[in-house]
Amino acid sequence: MLLSNRVAFVTGAGSGIGRAGALAMSAEGAFVVVTDLDGQAARAVVDEIKAAGRQAAALALNVTEDEALRTAIAETAARYGRLDVLHSHAGIQIPGTLEQVTPAQMDASWSLNVRSHFVAAQAVMAVMKPQGKGSIILTASNSGVQYDREMIAYCTTKHAVIAMAKQIAVDYARFGVRCNALCPGFVDTPFNAGFEAQMAGRAGLEAYVASSIPMQRFGTAEEIARSIVYLASDQSSFMTGHALVVDGAECL
Repeated sequence: MLLSNRVAFVTGAGSGIGRAGALAMSAEGAFVVVTDLDGQAARAVVDEIKAAGRQAAALALNVTEDEALRTAIAETAARYGRLDVLHSHAGIQIPGTLEQVTPAQMDASWSLNVRSHFVAAQAVMAVMKPQGKGSIILTASNSGVQYDREMIAYCTTKHAVIAMAKQIAVDYARFGVRCNALCPGFVDTPFNAGFEAQMAGRAGLEAYVASSIPMQRFGTAEEIARSIVYLASDQSSFMTGHALVVDGAECL
């Protein structure tokens, strides 16, 4: 198994891509600490993992609360004796142009989409650097390598995540800690609510996917999860500072 005897900590893992990644890493042998703002959703994912004969732990966590996030990561490392993978995934999608997005909405986007990744990465570095090894995965988006129309808060923050991942990578490569940005395209989950509203409903979103994505379909959470396992494991041992785009060629 690719992740045998490793401990992974995942935020926003109660549904969608976060859930799929937690399940996939568990299937490859990792002990996964599944966290989500919705503690019941996190526990449901852990129940799935345990039903498959593997082990995991659930935690209700608001990643915008710095001290709670730091404490959860420190306690995970202390309890299990190591922390090998951080997948900082939790995020928010607020649609709108410069004139439509309020400063409060931009602050909310920054807090969840950028600051929480920074706090989580800083907390795990205290463990991974002394270990001499670790993989940090920050969820960005293919919106971080292109410019979506009328999505100023989302695009701004997702570009920032990629820059942060690259900066962490160059600063900590010599300590054996890798950091990469995961950049999914359209995956059919409730997270697309912002884009769906912008496109006047589900039919508009489906029409956009069919006409603008060369593969003419949504990706699946399971397809993105395979990329998460790749970034978490030694299969990507010489990859750091990379923005891994998985979007059916939408950004091209």
